[in-house]
Amino acid sequence: MASFLRAKQSGVATDLSAGLLPGSFNPDELARYGINSQVRYAPPLLFFFFFCFPSLHLVGQKTNLTGYVWGIISCLAYDPTRSLLAVGTSPSTFSPRGKIYVFGRDRVHRILQPPNPSGGVSYRQLAFVNHSLVSLDSNNEVALWDLETCTQTSKYSYVKVSSLVTDPALDWAFVGSASSSGDVQVYDLDRARPVPFRLGNLAKEVYPREMIGDRAGVAAMAMHPRDIGKLAVGYAGGVVGVYSFKMGGVQRWYEPPPAGGMMMMRGKVKLTNVVWHPSGTFLMGGYENGVMVFWDVKEGRVVGVRDVYGSLDDLEGDRRDRVPLGRVKWACKGNNPDDTGLVVQGGWDRGEQQSGKRGISFLDLGPTPVYATSSWEVLGGYVKGRGERVVMEMPPGAEVVDYVLIPRQSPYFDGAQDPLAVMAMLSSGELITMSFPSGWAISPTNMLHPSLSFVHPFVQRIGVASVGRERWLGMVEKRSQGEAILKGGKGGNTRRKMVDVRNVILVAHADSTVRIWDVGFADEVENPGQLQVDVARAVGRFEDVSVSEVHMAEGTGEFAAGTKTGEVVVYKWGVNKFHGRDATTALDPKPGGLTDISTRAEPSLKEGLQPFVLYEMAQGPISALCVSDVGFIAVGSEGGHFSIIDLRGPSVIYTSPVTEFITQEKKSFSLKKSSSSHNKLEFPTAISFGVMTLEGDSYSSICCFVGTNLGHIATFRLLPSGQSYTAKPAGFIKTSADRVISLSPINSETGSPATATGQSVAGLRSNVQTPGVLVAVTQSEIRIFKPSTNKGASKSFDDQLCDSARVIHPPNLPPSVVCLFGDRTTRAYSIPSLKEVGRASLSMLDPSRTLSCVISKTGELIAWNGPSEIAVMPVYGSGKGLPVSTDSLISPERTLPPRPTISNLQWISGTQYVSPTDLDLLIGGEGRPPSKRVVRAEEVERAAAGGGGYGGSRSQQQQEGWGDYLVRQVNERTEKLSFVDDAMMKLQEASSGWAEDVNNTVKEQKRGLLLGGLKKSFF
Repeated sequence: MASFLRAKQSGVATDLSAGLLPGSFNPDELARYGINSQVRYAPPLLFFFFFCFPSLHLVGQKTNLTGYVWGIISCLAYDPTRSLLAVGTSPSTFSPRGKIYVFGRDRVHRILQPPNPSGGVSYRQLAFVNHSLVSLDSNNEVALWDLETCTQTSKYSYVKVSSLVTDPALDWAFVGSASSSGDVQVYDLDRARPVPFRLGNLAKEVYPREMIGDRAGVAAMAMHPRDIGKLAVGYAGGVVGVYSFKMGGVQRWYEPPPAGGMMMMRGKVKLTNVVWHPSGTFLMGGYENGVMVFWDVKEGRVVGVRDVYGSLDDLEGDRRDRVPLGRVKWACKGNNPDDTGLVVQGGWDRGEQQSGKRGISFLDLGPTPVYATSSWEVLGGYVKGRGERVVMEMPPGAEVVDYVLIPRQSPYFDGAQDPLAVMAMLSSGELITMSFPSGWAISPTNMLHPSLSFVHPFVQRIGVASVGRERWLGMVEKRSQGEAILKGGKGGNTRRKMVDVRNVILVAHADSTVRIWDVGFADEVENPGQLQVDVARAVGRFEDVSVSEVHMAEGTGEFAAGTKTGEVVVYKWGVNKFHGRDATTALDPKPGGLTDISTRAEPSLKEGLQPFVLYEMAQGPISALCVSDVGFIAVGSEGGHFSIIDLRGPSVIYTSPVTEFITQEKKSFSLKKSSSSHNKLEFPTAISFGVMTLEGDSYSSICCFVGTNLGHIATFRLLPSGQSYTAKPAGFIKTSADRVISLSPINSETGSPATATGQSVAGLRSNVQTPGVLVAVTQSEIRIFKPSTNKGASKSFDDQLCDSARVIHPPNLPPSVVCLFGDRTTRAYSIPSLKEVGRASLSMLDPSRTLSCVISKTGELIAWNGPSEIAVMPVYGSGKGLPVSTDSLISPERTLPPRPTISNLQWISGTQYVSPTDLDLLIGGEGRPPSKRVVRAEEVERAAAGGGGYGGSRSQQQQEGWGDYLVRQVNERTEKLSFVDDAMMKLQEASSGWAEDVNNTVKEQKRGLLLGGLKKSFF
C-alpha cells in the first residue's frame, strides 16, 4: 500500500522501474585503479611546488619521523630492457599482505601475489632478471616470479638478509647475511633453487677474533660492472673485500683511513654502501656518518674522502652531523662510462635549514682521468669532485626514502647508465618523478599508468561524467612531452562493449592538477590517453590552492573546478594560441566577477582543455558545482552564496545568498526549530540543470535545482533576455533537515533523463513540453516530486545515513535510484514506488571514505577501497570478483643487450676474463647443465651460422674437466700473447730500421758539410 501511495503522490503514473528483478542487483568488481595503501596521519603538505619548483609528485614506506604520513609502498624496480616498472607494497588494514604491481605502456599492468601468502609480509627489494622478477620480503624470503605467466615459480628462506645482488645477464642471485656468520649464499635463478656454493665470513681475515659479531655481517655487495668474476663484499665494520671467483678468495681488502671519526676498522661507524665506478677503476664505500671513501682498485690505496658538500681533507677536524647515506649510484652519461657522477640519497647535514636541499644530490665528477698517465693528485681531485652539487629538491615536509633511476636503454652499470629520470619514494607516502639531473618535475600524465597517478601525488577528490563516445574519442590531448618512461608490454584481448557513452573519471590531486581519463567497462579503451589541467596555474598562484569540486558537461566536454579559496576555473576544449611560450600576465583581482585567463594556458599544451574564465566568488570553499550542456554553470559556496554563470557572455546572470530564496520558509518554521539549527549557516550541496514543465506552468523551461545542507531544494527558471538569460527563483520545498546528496531530473512518462541538453533546449522553440519530476536524495530520505513546491512522495532511511546516490540509467535496463550508505551497503529503489529492489554489502570499501564515492549515470559505483585505490563496480551484475588481467608483460622484440666486459688492454695487463659460462661452471659445478638462457642463445647462433660455429663446440666444453678447462684457458692466453709478442717484434724491427736510416742520413749530411767548408777555404 505504501508503494502505491508513493506512486500517486509523486505524480508518476507508470512504474518506470518495471522489469527490475531483485536478483539482478548484484554488483560486480570490474576493475581497480591505484595502489592499495594506508595513510595513518597526514599533515597538510604544501604541494603547490609541483610546477613552480623542480620537484614534486609524490610513494613511500613506513617512517618514524614525527608528523609524516606512513605510506605503504616499500620498493621500486625498473627494467629498461622490457620498459617495465615494478612496485612492491607492504600489508595494511585494506590489504593483509603485500603485493607487487608491474606496469607497462598505456593500461598494461599485472598484480603478482603468492599462491599461499603469509600474513604481514612486505617486499623489501625487487629486481628484473631476464624474463623473471626477483623479490626479497620482510621474512627474508627470496622468491622468483615468471613474468610470462605472472606466477611465483619458487621461493627460499634465508637468515637476516642484508643485501641481494642480481645482474640482468646472469642466472645467479647473491644473498648476503647481516648475522654474525656474515656469509654470502647463492641462489640459482635458472634452476630455481639454492646451490651449495657459498662464501664464508671473509672478514675473519682482517678482524680480530674478539670483534667477530654483527660488525662482521654483510652490509652491502656490488658486482663488478665489467668483470663478472669479481664481487665486492662490504662488512658492517667498514672494510670491503673484492672476491675473485677465479682465484677462489679475496683479491684485495680495502680499508678506510683510521683518522678521527673514521675509525671504521674498530666498528665505530658502519658501512652502508659499496659502489663501483662504471669502468671498475675505483671503488666507493659509503658510511652511516655520511662520508664516502674512494679506493684505487688496483693498488688498494685511498684516493679521496668526501661528503655530498665536497672534499674532507681534514678528517680529524670534521664535526658535521650528517644523516646516514641511503642509496648511492655511480651514474655515467650516454654511452661514455668514463663521464660519471654520483647520485646520493641522504648524507646532508642535519642542520640544513632549507628542507628542499635535503633531496637527492647529484655530484658531477666529470670525465675520468686516464689511469695509466695520471698522478695520485689527479685521481684524488677527480673523486673529490670538479662540478657543483645539484640537488633535486623535494616538497616541504617530505624527505626521500628511496629512489630508482630510469635509464634510457641499458640495464647494466647497476641501472645507472644514461638515466633520463629518477623516481623517488617520499616520507609523505607519495611518488615524485624528476628529470635527470636537472630535477624538474615530470608529470605522470600519459607517462605512467593511471594507477600510479593516485600516489603521484595523493588524490583529494574524484568525480565522474558519462561522456558520449564520439565526443571522448575526439578529446585527445596534444602536449609536448619527453621520452616515454614505460613502453613495454601488450594489452590483453578485450572487446569494446557497445555503449554510446564512456565513463570518464575526474581526479583532483593534492598538487592542484586534475587528470581526466576513461575508466572503461572492462573492455577495449579506445582512447586510453589522459587529459590534464593545472588549476594553480589558471588561478595565478601556487600557494594555498586546493581543489574542492570538479564537474564536466557530458555533452560538450566543458570542465570546471572549484577551489577551497572560493575560485571557479572554467575550461573549454581548443587550441592553445600561446603554445611554446609563457604568456602569463598579471591580472587584477575581480571579486564576484569573471576574468579572461586564456593567457594562462600551459606552454606545453598545444590542444586540449584550455583555461577560459576565472570566477572569483570569494565566499568560502566551493561546495557545489554543475556545468550544463547548454552553456550555464551553477556554483555554490560554503559561505552561503549561490551564482549562475552564462558562458555566452560570459557573464554572471544571478548571484545571491541562499537565505534570500528560503527566507519565508525560515520565518514560518522558526518556532519549530532549535536555536542551534536556526543559526546554522546554510549553503548549496547539490546542483542540477534540467528541462521540464514546472508545477502550474503550461510550458517547459530551463530549470536549475539547488539543494542545501539543511534539506531545502530550490528551483530557478532560466528565461531568455536579449542576448543572454535571466534566472528567477520559482519556489522551494523543505525535505529532511539534513544534507541534500543528489538531484536527478527525469521524464515522468519515459523515465529518461530530463537534463538540459542541446536537443531538449532546441525543442523549447517549438513549445515541446517535457513532463518531469525531480528525484532528490538526502542523507535520510528519497523524495520524488514535481518542482517547484509540490512535496511529492518520500521514503526514509531509518537505519543508516546515505553518503552517495544517483538515478542511474544502465544500458538495456530501466532506471532506478542507487544509494551507498555509511555501513558499506548499496541499495537500489524503484521509481516511483521507492520499493527496495535489492541490497548488497561491499566489505572491501574504506568506511572512512564512503562520502567521497561517486556513481555514474550508467550504474557504475566508483568507490574507495583504500586511501589511494578505487574500485569500479557495476551494480547490476552477477556478483563476480575482480577479473585477472590478461595483459602480457613480455615483448619479444625487446632483447637484452650484451653485457659490458673488460677491455683488451685490461686483458693484456693480466685481468682474467670470466664469461657467463665460466661463472656458471665456477658456481654451479661441472654437473650443472647449461642454463636456458645459454641454450636459447646458442640456438640463435647455430641458426645464424647454419649449424656451425660456437654451437658445435658446446658439447666439447661440457666434456672437459676442471684441469682441462684451465689448460685450455692457459693455451688460449699463451696463443694470444704470442700474437702480441710477434707484433711487438715486428714493431721493434721496423723501429731499428728507421733509426739506422736516420743515422746514415745524418752522417752523409755531416760529410757534405765538412767537404763544403774545405773547398771554400782552399778554392
